[in-house]
Amino acid sequence: MKKLGIIICDRWRRCAGGKCFRALKAREGAFRRYRGEEIELVGYTTCDGCPGGNVEYAPAEMKRNGAEIVHLATGLLVGYPPCPYIDDFRKFIETKYGMEVVLGTHPIPKNYFQTHQALGTWDSPSWQSRIDQTLSEESTRERYD
Repeated sequence: MKKLGIIICDRWRRCAGGKCFRALKAREGAFRRYRGEEIELVGYTTCDGCPGGNVEYAPAEMKRNGAEIVHLATGLLVGYPPCPYIDDFRKFIETKYGMEVVLGTHPIPKNYFQTHQALGTWDSPSWQSRIDQTLSEESTRERYD
C-alpha cells in the first residue's frame, strides 16, 4: 500500500479537500499513477503561506505516518500567480526527507485551464512539465470546475 501526503497552498487553507479526495478515489489527475494500487492518505496540510514555512516541517510528520510520496496540490499550479516556490518545495522535500514529490493532485479545472491558456502562464517547457500530470480532457476539466 502506498501512503501519501498532500500539501495545499495556504490561500485555500479553508479547503476541505473535496476535489483532491474525489480525484484520489477516482484515480484522476496526478493520482492516475496509482490505478490498481491501494493507497492511504496519511497527511493533509497547507504550506503555511509564502514562502512556505510549513514545508520545512510537515513532511517529517507525514513520513513518520508512513508517507513515501508528497503531492503538492493542484492549487499551487493553478492559482494566480502559480506558486513561485514550487520547485524549491520539491527539491527541499526530496533532499531533506528522501521522499518523492509529485506536482498536482486533482485535474486542472476548466476555468483555471482557460485563464492560464489565455494568459500564457504555462507556455514554457518548464511549466508544461509541471502541469503534465494534472492535464486531462475537457470533459474531466469541466467536472472539476
